[in-house]
Amino acid sequence: VQLQASGGGLVQPGGSLRLSCAASGTISSIAPIQWYRQAPGKRRELVATGDDYIVYADSVKGRFTISRDNARNTVYLQMNSLRPEDTAVYYCYYPPRLTWGQGTQVTVSS
Repeated sequence: VQLQASGGGLVQPGGSLRLSCAASGTISSIAPIQWYRQAPGKRRELVATGDDYIVYADSVKGRFTISRDNARNTVYLQMNSLRPEDTAVYYCYYPPRLTWGQGTQVTVSS
């Protein structure tokens, strides 16, 4: 399984971005794919899980939404009302195979 994350960039506070995680290779379901992030000098933290029971970090609840397109083998993270503290490298992760994507940088700054 390979994961390709994309969609990061520079955005002003209050703006939006949509991240994509495209899965390829032998994968039965993209539902378990999760999103993590790691800010400079901080530990990697869970942002959102997928599957049948979606969980969001408290810091992103009401602003971020995880979704998936099974036909495209792609999981998305819609990020709205972005804040400077959301600045981080965002990674997608597939737990059944312990596979990480390469990360995409999100910078929220005016």
